[in-house]
Amino acid sequence: MDTHKNIFLKSELSKEEQDEDRSKFHIIPVPLEKTVSYGKGTSKGPENIIYASNELERYTGKSEPCLEGIFTHPILDCNVPLKDIMINIQKLTKEVSSKKKIPVILGGEHSITYGAINGIFEGLNLKHKNEIGIIHIDAHADLRKNYENEMHSHASVMYLLGKEKYKIAQFGVRALSLEEVKNRSDFDITFFDAEMILTNKKLKLPSNFPTKLYISFDVDGLDPSVMPATGTPVPGGLGYYESLYLIEDLIKGKEVVGFDVVELAPIDGLQAYDFTAASIVYKIMELINLNVQ
Repeated sequence: MDTHKNIFLKSELSKEEQDEDRSKFHIIPVPLEKTVSYGKGTSKGPENIIYASNELERYTGKSEPCLEGIFTHPILDCNVPLKDIMINIQKLTKEVSSKKKIPVILGGEHSITYGAINGIFEGLNLKHKNEIGIIHIDAHADLRKNYENEMHSHASVMYLLGKEKYKIAQFGVRALSLEEVKNRSDFDITFFDAEMILTNKKLKLPSNFPTKLYISFDVDGLDPSVMPATGTPVPGGLGYYESLYLIEDLIKGKEVVGFDVVELAPIDGLQAYDFTAASIVYKIMELINLNVQ
């Protein structure tokens, strides 16, 4: 079983489906854990997601997403300064996107989204950053400036991206500061917080929201009853199917250019949560595939 440890879904993939040039989806594991402010363990997230993926069935009940190919890159070295990690993520996602493939970044803390999106922007050779819209599912707004004196804090990633003029739509937030409320207004961020989602079944992106989308899925966007294996669980979150139906609706008629699943902090002996995260990764691949058919 250890032979499958660092390759997503290797137990189910043919050699052709693992081929780097052929594969539509490129898994990029980034075990970053440098700015977490509460529970620890995000450095183990990518490896545990990949390990758990080998218990997935290739057929979901609707399709076989892996038919499009899934290539897993080597685990990114995070034993270097945070600034260098961002540069290295950016270089890798740029390379993947330039080949018209979809980067799938596994975290690690949420800070990694900054490097990932900027690399995709460069790889697609776009002119303006507001040509990419971010679907942000999270318990937190992540709109703090220089949280705990760290520019690339996990709590500041959407502040950085909003400042760079990417368009952002947030879903499931239920813990935010007054500073973040102000920054939402300053950056013209669309939001449907967790309680709003519960009472409003018609969730739509603005008509002028970009057609190219990046999905950033922090697992603490899920309710702790579904996903307690995260450093900052907050009650009142989304359900498993609720979050997937939400993504399905939001991406209709759009092009997903990349996505990440971040902030898994595995709990020893409770593999169910690793499996849940791996399942979300695979189901988002399916939603992307079905959206273009």
